Amino acid sequence: MAFPTLLDIAKQNGSDATVGLIDETIKLHPELQIGAARTIAGLNYKTLVRVALGNTAGSFRHANEGVAPHVHRYENRLVETFILNPRWECDKAIADKHEDGPAAYIALEAAGTLEGEMQALARQFYYGPGANGNAKGFPGLIQSYDAANMVVDAGGTTDNTASSVWLVRFGPKNVQWVWGANGQLEPSEVRVESVIPDASRPTEKFDAYVQTMLAYPGVQVGSLWSAARIKKLTADAGKGLTDALLYKALALFPAGTRPDAIFMSRRSREQWRASRTATNATGAPAPIPDNFEGIPVYATDSILDTETLTL
Repeated sequence: MAFPTLLDIAKQNGSDATVGLIDETIKLHPELQIGAARTIAGLNYKTLVRVALGNTAGSFRHANEGVAPHVHRYENRLVETFILNPRWECDKAIADKHEDGPAAYIALEAAGTLEGEMQALARQFYYGPGANGNAKGFPGLIQSYDAANMVVDAGGTTDNTASSVWLVRFGPKNVQWVWGANGQLEPSEVRVESVIPDASRPTEKFDAYVQTMLAYPGVQVGSLWSAARIKKLTADAGKGLTDALLYKALALFPAGTRPDAIFMSRRSREQWRASRTATNATGAPAPIPDNFEGIPVYATDSILDTETLTL
């Protein structure tokens, strides 16, 4: 099932410049490129999540007997968006002398800045404000998934060399990016300001072209079964990613449901490939896998190979 993505939101906003920037920068970040996204008018909202059914044994009864009503258990979850406000500056004298004019130089600065912000967003998607994320940013999968029941432990033992694999269900009731203020992503008008390049020399200034962008990103994890994690994948012998671990993680999802994507580091993907036995006429090594049981697999640099064992 196809869901709206960040690029779709940028297109709806009607800014060709923003669409071009977003399109170029999210291509290297599968979490942003394929992840479902929605806009909200404000900056936060509450979701109602059913965490337990009142009865799963059936409401059978004998004749002339009553049946007790069942009460399901719910919980409210607050989904918040956070201020993302990148700013780029470039020396006016340098930009004005650019071979293709100042606009081209400013666009180059904007693209570089936005690429850095997309890297940060993609990492925040997994790690949130804890270790490896930005303390001022939104909660990620690590803070939001069911860490008691939706996890497989690979058993790695070397600290600060671990990695994770995430199996994610996208969609309005599961995992999706949330963009506040109606999906505001538009860069400001370019303006000229006097800037101080070195805080230790506050009297030394130069004129610069300045531009900012304001956005309000967040991530929703709408269900206890929206995401599963394989943790403690290390380079220790026998502790890398295998088909067996992926099958264990896939089995955590309720019958009739399955993740839409699997995300892993490049090291985990190579461990997985190397764990397979090649079965072909030429004896060539097993190829790099791009799916598991028909579920697309994405290598990402946003999942680290330096996680702690306690994460």
